[in-house]
Amino acid sequence: MSDNQESYRTASLTQLEAEADHILGEEYEHSPVPAQARRSLFSVTMVWIGFPMIITGAMTGSILVLGMGFADALKAMIIGNLIMFCYVGLLGLLGTQKGMNFALLASIVFGRKGYMLASGLLSTLLLGWYAVQTGITGALISSTYDLNYVAMTVIAGLLYVGITFVGVRGLHWIGVVSVPLFVILGLWVAADAASTTSWSAIMAYPGNNGVATMSMGVGLTVVLALFIDAGTVTADFNRWAADRKSSLISTFSAFPFANLVAMLVGGVMTAALAVPNANPFGVDNMFGYMNGKQMAWLSLLAFIFLYCNLGSVCAHCLYNAATGWSRILGSNMRLMAIVLGAIGILVAAGNIWAFFIEWLSLLGILVPPIGAIILIDQYVTRKNSVTTVDWRAPAFIAWAAGSAVALLVEFKAPHWSTAISAFVVAAIAYFILSKVMREA
Repeated sequence: MSDNQESYRTASLTQLEAEADHILGEEYEHSPVPAQARRSLFSVTMVWIGFPMIITGAMTGSILVLGMGFADALKAMIIGNLIMFCYVGLLGLLGTQKGMNFALLASIVFGRKGYMLASGLLSTLLLGWYAVQTGITGALISSTYDLNYVAMTVIAGLLYVGITFVGVRGLHWIGVVSVPLFVILGLWVAADAASTTSWSAIMAYPGNNGVATMSMGVGLTVVLALFIDAGTVTADFNRWAADRKSSLISTFSAFPFANLVAMLVGGVMTAALAVPNANPFGVDNMFGYMNGKQMAWLSLLAFIFLYCNLGSVCAHCLYNAATGWSRILGSNMRLMAIVLGAIGILVAAGNIWAFFIEWLSLLGILVPPIGAIILIDQYVTRKNSVTTVDWRAPAFIAWAAGSAVALLVEFKAPHWSTAISAFVVAAIAYFILSKVMREA
């Protein structure tokens, strides 16, 4: 390709990006969101509430109840979601105050170049979860309705890329559709399953086959790990909030409210039915429950619900990934959504997404220290600081310390909470290092 052809292609692409931004709205990948572009409380709440109120959350609630028994699982759900509210809420306030996405915020804490490691890790993890959730969509649809897996997965992936391409408005509208569907169908599933037994029996449910195998520490880690990646990049969403009150209310709509509702739907259903050796990621979930009624209209509704519901979490994950990588590569969020979405679709359609779940979960232990360091830096040691250097050594040393402890807990003390241990150690290490090193 000649230099003239390359220049023409670049100019044409830039013009298309500018036209998309003009029609759909600027996404502010490289600068703070100005006050006049901030969105309403309802809009930001719809963006947040539609993220965790998903069938995957219900599956997680089932896993907790199977492993801990209903009473202990309920405690883990409540405590874990309150911790998430504090964690995500404080990080979200920073995004609202500065108008910055996570990558811009991380550049203050990790450095002009150092932020790329933190933002790149989180953006890649979230792209991985986009692929996994897209694969789950195709797998559930294919196995339930005997439809072609690849076709259903590709359709799902393209739909989710389309939602993400619209930008924050797309996340708003998928929330408007997805949330009412989940509330109505989820509460019906939980109530219908509960009607087969008593609430006292549900509360007394001891766990899978009468055996509780999961400690409270592990239960808390499961609750936290479900959204710790996206929760850490909360500035991507909360930068759109008009003020602190709106930021906190929208965060509360997700944690504890939406996430807890989703987990309880799965938990109540699992405890009520008490299916031996239940498989929440197979047929023993609310989607399988609805199709198990063998009513044509309910099965059709379940089909629509699954695409819309998992479309919400997939679009959010892809939006975070595209926002992060667009900043790192100096690109446009919408262009990156197409590129990264295509990669995720290939992973999902190739049916290799299941192999990534264990690795994504393991890499997830690297995430809590990032949030801890940002919180200590911006609320305690360097309030109102700005980006001054390329690399900030205290941040990376503390990150390494928190992650090292997380690995030790993961393999040597699995009954403790990996996420909480990593967070606490990184926070303490960063506070001490900031005082000792006293660098900018």
